[in-house]
Amino acid sequence: MATQIFLNLPVEDLNRSVAFFTKLGYTFNPQFTDEKATCMIISDTIYVMLLTKPFFQTFTSKRIIDAHKEVECSICISADSKDAVNEMVAKAEAAGAVVPNPATDYGFMYQHSFADLDGHHWEFVWMDPNGVPEHQ
Repeated sequence: MATQIFLNLPVEDLNRSVAFFTKLGYTFNPQFTDEKATCMIISDTIYVMLLTKPFFQTFTSKRIIDAHKEVECSICISADSKDAVNEMVAKAEAAGAVVPNPATDYGFMYQHSFADLDGHHWEFVWMDPNGVPEHQ
């Protein structure tokens, strides 16, 4: 069995977050969805659990940060092309995300990012495996 990744993110309003990510083209597993959480499907092995903040808090004694003011991680997802990167960021912005910076093009790698409705940092990246510079 392949290793699966379940990223857990606290959200202020679960329904609002589901509506946002639905506009980006993601679907959700109804088996793992209720009023406190949902399972967003990224791929066959990658999932994002969107948890209401009170429910998320039951898994930790640490304070949940305000992702609009602080960052704990950057969620980076690969895309098939530069156009796919731009398309995803455009969908996110149209759905209410904040795009803090313009795209960055390194030639062999292209990336663009946005902050979702809860301030979580999402980055989409395309890389040309034949163009990656060799380390010296």
